[in-house]
Amino acid sequence: MIDIKLILDFLNDLENNNNREWYHAHKSERNLAMLEFEKLLQFLIDELSLTDTTIIGLRPKDLIFRLNRDTRFSKNLPPYKTAFSAHISSAGRFPIPAGYFICIQPNNSFIGGGVFATQFPQAITLVREHLINNSVKFLNIIQPKEFYGNFEVLGVKLKNVPRGYDKEHILAEYLKHKSWDIEYHFSDKELESSDIVCRTMVNKFKMMKVFNDFLNEALVEFKMPERKAQKK
Repeated sequence: MIDIKLILDFLNDLENNNNREWYHAHKSERNLAMLEFEKLLQFLIDELSLTDTTIIGLRPKDLIFRLNRDTRFSKNLPPYKTAFSAHISSAGRFPIPAGYFICIQPNNSFIGGGVFATQFPQAITLVREHLINNSVKFLNIIQPKEFYGNFEVLGVKLKNVPRGYDKEHILAEYLKHKSWDIEYHFSDKELESSDIVCRTMVNKFKMMKVFNDFLNEALVEFKMPERKAQKK
């Protein structure tokens, strides 16, 4: 059995004691909470890989985002995030291709799909072109009640349709986007029933897959930019 409440309890304590002294003094509690999160990820990988072979064999440890914040440019930020989060995809934590995102955080737990990659202009262009060329297919994904009854297409977007695109296009609102993501939220109370919520996560993720697949079709030619070598 996966104890999601144990994760929330640790994160609540971290939120109230967000400093390095407390963090290091409670390493055992942090490790126990992380173990439960890894168990949750392993359950999701096992279940989702039955219909998504691209994630077979992934290791939970490779998918989890660090708790440590980068405070180099924001000295007033607390040193640690108060959420356990991970991205399950064939590329692991990388935002592309689209996969299955999960965030466990007190009062803000959710799962998500889609692409949130505003830092990659090539990806944005590829998705917009795919939307233009496959408008009916996209509408057939987002218009059925099973989809819009659970999800809304969110993401960073411009005020106007970008230059070079038809302002009257049937998908004009979606062409404004620089990211296309969907979310499904859970209350802390819901997360206490781990068995039920784990099964719900699997079901909602499976509903998201067709949306992910559409975006990944657009991003077949995308290549992650190479990191510039640091000067010695």
